[in-house]
Amino acid sequence: MNLDLTEEQKLIQQTAKEFAEAELAPVAGELDRGGDQQPFFDNLRKLAELGFMGLNVREEYGGAETGVVAFSLALTEISRACASTAVTVSVNNMVCEVIQAVGSEEQRRQYIPRICSGEYPAGAFALTESGAGSDPAGMTTTAVLEGDQWVLNGSKIFITSAPYAGVFVVWAVTDKQAPKGKGISCFLIERETPGLSIGKQEEKMGQHASATNEVVFSDCRVPKDALMGRLNDGFRVAVGELAGGRIGIGSLALGVGLAAIDCATRYALERKQFGHKLADFQAIQWKIADTFTELEAARLLLMNAAFQKEQGRSYARAASMAKLFASESANRACYEALQIHGGYGYTSDFPVERYARDARITTIYEGTSEIQRLIIARDILRSFG
Repeated sequence: MNLDLTEEQKLIQQTAKEFAEAELAPVAGELDRGGDQQPFFDNLRKLAELGFMGLNVREEYGGAETGVVAFSLALTEISRACASTAVTVSVNNMVCEVIQAVGSEEQRRQYIPRICSGEYPAGAFALTESGAGSDPAGMTTTAVLEGDQWVLNGSKIFITSAPYAGVFVVWAVTDKQAPKGKGISCFLIERETPGLSIGKQEEKMGQHASATNEVVFSDCRVPKDALMGRLNDGFRVAVGELAGGRIGIGSLALGVGLAAIDCATRYALERKQFGHKLADFQAIQWKIADTFTELEAARLLLMNAAFQKEQGRSYARAASMAKLFASESANRACYEALQIHGGYGYTSDFPVERYARDARITTIYEGTSEIQRLIIARDILRSFG
């Protein structure tokens, strides 16, 4: 097994690293504190120009066509500097991929290039509802065909990039009589469609620069051809895309965790107590050793999942394992980093308190750690059965 990166993958990783250090890191703290949001949007546009909004999208639709491994590498570097930017990039890539996978040729050519080019600052993935989070099959938003139009009613919550998304991938029940999860379809809905409104923006613990809102559909009428993929086949599409999204969120978590422990290691080499550098104490050395070891294991799990997806193999279990371990490891890394900083880690004078807040959500979105364990266990038990 060759674990070396290709020259193209190395170039993408290095480009992402340099951009993150030069453009994202200098403004991340101010964005987190609610400062001017324009640099956030400027950086999204620059990332689109560099090709980062469609890394696993074919060139004919405006994508970079560099593959899943490159996507994971790039997202890790971006999230080292700004998790809010990273989650936007992750969701944009996911939206492009789902349109590419099941959209019509007209839908692909109409929407994917707009996201990849930055014409749309973002795309949005509208699946979660207040009563259907970990159980998306329990959604209640409906789409009813009236003549040559679908009429949607209901609401979605926790939708990343909702206020500035150009297009929404929306799931709704199209057959109320079908067994649970079997009567759900997928739609593409443009931002300015009458009947679609953006609701309350959540006041979150972290990732402040990335907007997270409710999206409401009130007699929202869209053309018949807004349906994406086959009628009543949307739940299967959602499950498949969530598996790929877990590679993105796992990579994001890894980047935040690495940023935190890098910061703590530098601090341990500078800070002195009892006449010695913190790094001289075995207690601190073991924290550093254990954390870097866990994050390296997370990296390898993510590379394995990304490679399997890139090769067209079954990768759902690998993606869940990678997301579970990377997100939990990143949270531990952030808290160890904060502990190494002592009281200073609890202040905004150092970025580790932001890293800890930004990392916390990674064990929740794209499927909680508990859901990942269910997916992994069921797949293992199925293989034995």
